[in-house]
Amino acid sequence: MNEELKKYDELGNWDFTDINCWTEFETNWNMGDEIKKYSDEKSLILDIGTGGGEKALSQIPHNVGMIIGTDLSENMIKTAKKNLQKNKDVRGKFVVMDNLKIEFPDGLFDIVTARHTVINAKEIYRVLNDSGVLILRGVDKYDCWEIKEVFGRGQSFDDEVPISDIDYRDIKEAGFKNIELIKIHGNEYFKTKEDLLKLLLKTPIINDFSITTKDKNIIEEELLDKYVEKYTTEKGIVLKRKYYGIVAKK
Repeated sequence: MNEELKKYDELGNWDFTDINCWTEFETNWNMGDEIKKYSDEKSLILDIGTGGGEKALSQIPHNVGMIIGTDLSENMIKTAKKNLQKNKDVRGKFVVMDNLKIEFPDGLFDIVTARHTVINAKEIYRVLNDSGVLILRGVDKYDCWEIKEVFGRGQSFDDEVPISDIDYRDIKEAGFKNIELIKIHGNEYFKTKEDLLKLLLKTPIINDFSITTKDKNIIEEELLDKYVEKYTTEKGIVLKRKYYGIVAKK
């Protein structure tokens, strides 16, 4: 298990409800609305990279035929199963599985959803039926760019080509015919420095961010303070978010 996966597995959940923040979007695109648009009471939906299942259970309508969520982390799937037990009206199942090697038969699913995770577009195309739809939400290169510049590193910081362009290319090469790529812009406001800190410790926005460990690096704390001082507004400490959405039809 590589270090990035080990850290992800140890996290065990993808719940951010303990972070006091809110988001103001500039783009009118919502993944849950897109899923609702293409699903009905018979839909079989695969949610890959589901994490603790929180987003799948909140964004996918509970009256669909079935939700199957997969994730490579055993701890994440344990959390997802616990979350499923809290939603008795959902017909669902969560299993450990690699996003890149989907262990389901050809043409099984009506919809495949993925958010903030790596994908294998050819595998997704294979497991979708002839009228199947892929609905994806990702984090783009310039997400939180201002704080990455302060630290001089971060997720996709050195990428020459934005991941949104790579996903679009791969989805098209996989055989999808009707592909829509939407750039999603928004501002995320954190009430306190501690709230922002919780996010940075739980996500890979800043690589190797370990400000609260016993190996605490005072220079890193100074960088965080520098960012907080510059980007504190009346609404809170702002992170400028850059996401993308993709809806692709087979």
